[in-house]
Formats: sequence, structure tokens, C-alpha cells
Amino acid sequence: MTRTTEQPTFIAPSDVAHDESGRQRTYEVRTFGCQMNVHDSERLAGAMEAAGYIKFERAAASALELDPDAVDVAEEHPDVVVLNTCAVRENADNRLYGTLGHLASVKRGQEGMQIAVGGCLAQKDKEVILKKAPWVDVVFGTHNMGALPGLLERARHNEEAEIEILESLETFPSTLPTKRDSTYSGWVSISVGCNNTCTFCIVPALRGKEMDRRPGDVLREVEALVADGAIEVTLLGQNVNTYGVEFGDREAFGKLLRAAGAIDGIERIRFTSPHPAAFTDDVIAAMAETPAVMPQLHMPLQSGSDRILKAMRRSYRSEKFLGILERVRAAIPDAAISTDIIVGFPGETEDDFEETLRVVREARFATAFTFQYSKRPGTPAAEMDDQIPKEVVQERFERLVALQNQICLEENQAQIGREVEVLVANGEGRKDAARHRMSGRARDSRLVHFDVPEGSEIPRPGDLVTVTVTDAASFHLVADSVDGSPLKVRRTIAGDAWDRAEAESCGVPTVGGAGTGVGGSARAGATNLGLPSLRAATTPIYDVNDGER
Repeated sequence: MTRTTEQPTFIAPSDVAHDESGRQRTYEVRTFGCQMNVHDSERLAGAMEAAGYIKFERAAASALELDPDAVDVAEEHPDVVVLNTCAVRENADNRLYGTLGHLASVKRGQEGMQIAVGGCLAQKDKEVILKKAPWVDVVFGTHNMGALPGLLERARHNEEAEIEILESLETFPSTLPTKRDSTYSGWVSISVGCNNTCTFCIVPALRGKEMDRRPGDVLREVEALVADGAIEVTLLGQNVNTYGVEFGDREAFGKLLRAAGAIDGIERIRFTSPHPAAFTDDVIAAMAETPAVMPQLHMPLQSGSDRILKAMRRSYRSEKFLGILERVRAAIPDAAISTDIIVGFPGETEDDFEETLRVVREARFATAFTFQYSKRPGTPAAEMDDQIPKEVVQERFERLVALQNQICLEENQAQIGREVEVLVANGEGRKDAARHRMSGRARDSRLVHFDVPEGSEIPRPGDLVTVTVTDAASFHLVADSVDGSPLKVRRTIAGDAWDRAEAESCGVPTVGGAGTGVGGSARAGATNLGLPSLRAATTPIYDVNDGER
């Protein structure tokens, strides 16, 4: 069992969280990469607020509330910008240094501004970041996120850059304070690091060997989220289904799913990402037999070619992969399965690529995150012969995307006429206002846009609605009322939490709702970790706007 601490991490108030005039300094966290990074960014935001900083986008409103005459408080830019980086693909480097180039000119025009770079790319590049961007004030890695406020303070006092990179994890990120963006959904990290040696992946070198949290600590965090109003959690790990490797229980992940599903008040449990080589039937049984575990599975394929899978050091082959999908669908007929696929791995021939297309046709993925192979220094694949020309990779990539988009459309069209339960979201539909719709995720994680007929109760983010699918596109479903009947709305503790958060932001006293006590306090008997109020949005597994799919 790991000796990494699980005790709540205390973040001391920082002397430099206020400027010389007494104004609270503002911060902004920008996230690049996967869901693990989103989770980590919530912890970084929590640490900044615990130290006394205030989130940039709400700084002006809060200051005006305290002093109506304070007309000059709204800065054009935050006082501190924190970049939480990814190192999985080459464009991650380009995005970071492009962003830093832009921030250099911003910093020149805003006295006292600080820039911090953390995450996987910081863990990899270390001093290189300061050589390429000497205007950066702080560089920190994946193993010491809680050090950020102290590093910012030292950099400001010493008037020189601070760099601190630890080679091993000392405290789980989950022990840090958290600032989430959603009242209804949250991430729970069950492990960090990875024991696999995939030849294309830099993550194990940056996140370290797998370390598992104690089951009781994980379950207490889920209970705390529910006590705070969340009804959906996503369990996170580089390989979630190898959970238990440290304490010698090969069935620990299935047991954890069952135990989390038994927590009073939890309605939806998801997890990402599993590894096909370690995906066992006891996990499938736990998914099928635990009502709170959603009929959704993200199962990374990477390639359909057995030859390429071997070169990738992926310890499964296409037949085993398809067998997993077959058993999942036998146990959970409505399961929506998504995947990751890499196109253009070194040595990939046209025959290899055709094998990938074959598996995609057989698998019928609900959605796929498709990537052009990105050469990462420090990985074995970067040194392999037969690197594929860019134009060949692009052509294959376009063929794969066209095939998968067609499958997505056909699978979504098969949902027309079905009744689905939707967890109402905040901000999932970019055109909702223009089209007079609301949006959310079905149990299988499909995005659903639905209308609210005149006279219907207006659901809150976190409430559940039952709608009938009337139309479909490749990446979403539509549920418009056919006869104008009122929307079927089930109010939830998550919706009540949304009401409380909205009231608090306006300074309005709150009252109890479903699942709350007097004044909106948490339900009696729920476990509280003593952490700040928790909030997080449900987002795609990868940044869908980064041009890589």
C-alpha cells in the first residue's frame, strides 16, 4: 500500500494574494488535455482560493458588490494566469508556447502579472520552459500542485522565477481544496500514474508508477460530493480497472463500483479510462448489476492491427478487444461504447490501417476520439524507423473520421423514438438560447438537446428530465415535443444545489430543498471531508477543439 498521504492538505493564506492597496489579486486556470488535467485544474483553483486569490471572471462583480463606487476594479486580464499543460501530442507544445508568446505582451502591459506553468509538459520540459519563455514566473510539475501559491509568493518576493519539479508524488491531488464549476457532477481520482509501457506514451514518465487511493478515502470523497449536491461522479485513473494493484486485489475496481453505487443519493457513476488488457468479467458484472453505473464505456482501441498493437506494446489483440465489447453488450444491451484510435503509428501499412477500419466497422462505436500519431521525444516510438509521411497520415485520418462519423450518425438515428433520461447541464448546448432549447447528457452520455414546451416547469441544471428522441445528428440527439405536452421533470438535490449556488452568488439567503436541511445545509449523516465547496463540469474526454480529430 502506498505511503502517499491522504490527509487533507492545508493551504495557508498567502501574503501576496492582495496587492498593496488591499485588493484581492485575481487568477485564471487554463486547462490543456485530458479529464485528469480538468480534475487537477479544479485542485489548482481550490488551492489558489484557499490562499486568498479570487477567480478572475467574477472579481469585478464581487468588488462592485462590496463597493458600488469601485468602477475601476475590472482588470482586462487576471493578475495570475496558471497554465495546466498536456504532453501527449506535439501540438500541446505548440499550444503552450503560442499561449506564452501571447501572454508575454499582455504581461508587459500589466504591472505585477504572474504566469505559472504546471502539469505534464512542465514535468517534462522543466528548465526548458524558462529558457524558451523567461517571462514565466513559476514552473511546477504533476507531483506538487499544492505548492503553487507558495511558489507564486516566493517569485513575487524574490523577483525571480521559481521552478520546483518533484520526481514522485508526496500527496494525492484529491487532498487539495477544490473549486468546481458544476453543482451536479464531479471527478474523483482513484489512482495516479501508470505501470504500462506503451511505446507512444509519455505519461508514465511524467505521472509515475500507479499509486492507488484507499477504497475508504475514495468512497468518503464520493459521499462528500453527494452531500454537496452532486448526483453524478466520474472515477478517474490512467488505467482505472487496474485499481487494486498496490494492495493485491485484482477485483478491487469492480468492488469499488458496487460500493460507490450503494451510496445514498448517487444517481450516475462513470469511469475513465480502462485498459483492455486488464478489463475483466467481474467489472462487466459490476456495471450490469449496479443501477447507478451508467451504460457507457470508454475503451481505447488505439489500432485494429495486431502487428501495430504489438509495436505499441498494447498487451491485447483485436480479437480480445472485440470480445470485450461483445460481453459488455450481452450484459448491458444499451451500452454506448467510445474509443481512442491513433492513425499513422510508425510502420503502419495500408493493410494495418484497413485492419483498423475493419475493427471500427465491427465495433460500431458510439463515438471515437481519433488522433494523428504525434512523435513525442523520450518515447520508444519516436526512435522507430518508418515514420509515416504527414500526407499519408492525413489521408488515412480523413477516411477513418468519415467512416466513424457515418457510424455515429447511424447509431444515433437508431435512438429516434426512444425515451431517454437526461441530466440537465449548464452550457452543453452552444445554440440553446437561439433555438429555445436546453441540453444535457443521457444515461449513455449522448448529448441531447430538448425543447421546453410552453407552460412546462423549467428544469434547473442538475434536474432530470424524461424526453423522447425525435431527431439525430452524428454528435447529438434532439428531443422536441410533438404534441406540446409538459416536460417530465424530476427535481433533484443537484438542482437544489444549483439554486443555492445561484442565490449565494447574488447574496440571497437560501432555504432548504430536496435532500437538504434548514438553510440548505448538507443532509444529516453524510460524510464531510472538511474541504471547500465542490463544483465540476462534465466534459468530453479530450479537448474537442484542438484540431486533432
